[in-house]
Amino acid sequence: MGILHIDSNTADNRLIVTGDVGQILESRRAARFLKDNTDYILSDSVIYISITDSLNKSIDRVRTAAGYAKCDVEISGEANEGIQSYIEEESKFAEFSSKAMDIRNNHCNVSEFQAFQDALVANMPTRTLYNLQMLSAYHLAFSQNACNFSVPGAGKTSIVFGAYTYLKNLPDDHPRKVDRLLIIGPINAFGPWELEYEECFGVKPTSKRLTGKLQIDHKKQYFYENNPAELTLISYASVMSLTQELLFFLKKHKVMVVLDEAHKIKNTNGGIIAQSIMELAQDCKARVVLTGTPAPNGYEDLYNLFKFIWPTKEIVRFHIGQLKDMSRTPNDPRVDSLLNSISPFFIRIRKSDLGIPPAVNNPPMVVEMGETQRRIYDYIERKYIFDIANSRDQRFQNELVRARLIRLMQASTNPALLRQPLSEFADVEDVDFDTVQDDTKMLNEILRYAEAEVPAKYIAVKDILREIIGRGEKAIVWACYIKNIEMLRDYLASNDIDSRILYGATPVAGDGISEDDDEYSITREAIVKEFHKDDCPYKVIIANPFAVAESISLHKACHNAIYLERSFNAAHFLQSKDRIHRYGLSDDVVTNYYYLLSAESVDLTIHERLAEKERRLLEIIESMPIPLFDNNLDDGGDDDIKAVLRDYARRTKAD
Repeated sequence: MGILHIDSNTADNRLIVTGDVGQILESRRAARFLKDNTDYILSDSVIYISITDSLNKSIDRVRTAAGYAKCDVEISGEANEGIQSYIEEESKFAEFSSKAMDIRNNHCNVSEFQAFQDALVANMPTRTLYNLQMLSAYHLAFSQNACNFSVPGAGKTSIVFGAYTYLKNLPDDHPRKVDRLLIIGPINAFGPWELEYEECFGVKPTSKRLTGKLQIDHKKQYFYENNPAELTLISYASVMSLTQELLFFLKKHKVMVVLDEAHKIKNTNGGIIAQSIMELAQDCKARVVLTGTPAPNGYEDLYNLFKFIWPTKEIVRFHIGQLKDMSRTPNDPRVDSLLNSISPFFIRIRKSDLGIPPAVNNPPMVVEMGETQRRIYDYIERKYIFDIANSRDQRFQNELVRARLIRLMQASTNPALLRQPLSEFADVEDVDFDTVQDDTKMLNEILRYAEAEVPAKYIAVKDILREIIGRGEKAIVWACYIKNIEMLRDYLASNDIDSRILYGATPVAGDGISEDDDEYSITREAIVKEFHKDDCPYKVIIANPFAVAESISLHKACHNAIYLERSFNAAHFLQSKDRIHRYGLSDDVVTNYYYLLSAESVDLTIHERLAEKERRLLEIIESMPIPLFDNNLDDGGDDDIKAVLRDYARRTKAD
């Protein structure tokens, strides 16, 4: 690894970089960064960089370029006053980091922590944070730039509002004062942020949703207003076309910027969204990153998260290549060093920390298929298992195999879905079926299933719902496929069970729809808000975990979840369970999960695989400071395919 030495010359206001300068210039990314961000010249193996704005920023740019070139940086201990000032600032930051770490470990200054708590009592009158939330909010308010990797249901939104209200109520001339919140996240989360504000402060926020239906000129003009809303909500995709306007907004106001569900900025390979977000970091007054899965692909996912919260500091002291290597190497000794460097600036609340009464996983209900469905399923399974077993792709990971699996899952619940082309399911399954030869024509010739019988699982769902409603309770039914959601709703309605559906096509309030509009009643916010009322006319919501598993909280109104069907995706499964099993449940509340499995089908394999994945995921989440998952937990991975083939062979051999 190369070493660069930095000194400065106050006479001509330049930085002097010596050492392995060839290595930094041979790196295309490092050289491009220097060219785009500095005014430099090379002379006799020395790089001279003009200090155009501030010494500190110029040094940080050299350090960034050095990182791209995999070089270490040494700052001269006998340098001029400016360099010495930089060294002193680094020393102060080390002290600051140490105090942040003490707070994270609950070693707080008693009087300062009490003052923080008193401020929240005075300024957040309708919400009391539990102990770990209070500590997390204090940690965020102190550091002003932090990541929260807590599990779903831990109350990350309340934590942010706790830190925000403390910083907002500081004196106007205080250097840490903030006065606005900018939430960058999925559109589904806009409503929950506004609702949580109202529940924390007892009043509705002044808010502005910058959604897709607003004209771009309207969005741009908003950021130049003298008195914009206190709470501004924007999607990750919208940031790309509004970067300059956002920079103006951040410079004019004292803005805390929150990246909610921060998956979009993990891309370190030049992703456009990640680049746009990182451009904003320098001008934020406070920076917050929220995600329950900080490193699903590897430690490299952490790089941009910590670069966003501290853009001028090297919090992650490893290069992307090193982080990837650490992810591939079990028990890599460098991991401890990584955790030591980032620990002052993140907090995690685990599920076990929440003190929630345990949920009840009821024994799976094995449902016998109707005669027509059994005949169709067996035919499909025999044909498709042969295709999967004889796939030319030895790793099984090709579109044909994924397509066959989807068809098996559909047939196990409702063969009527087999009539629809695979392309209709591409968004749900996140795969490309353009090159897959489907059997739709053949299936249409033999199937008239919808006219022949009602899916047995529909009948089972109806029976469970009648029992739940009879107890005076409510339920959410989870289904993977939109057609099943719609058909189940109609079937339940024909049996006098009213329901509402939540999936990707359900409108979001604010996306051209306000509470004054007639169509507001069909938005996600209106459906969930009505569902929480004691006199709600419907006791059932049918939802798609791919679309809403991260964005709604139902635990105050609903304690029953029924799974009509599931895929191999363990992440979506766990997220859906967390919708009704979250912090705030009293000890006497019983949370019930009901699983419907078609007999002698792929459902049984999915159930067993999800149980194993859930066990492993929870073990990782509870035991590791930064949960790092492995490929065997992927949706539809090799182990899933092998399990399908194994279970089919076992069942048919028994026959």
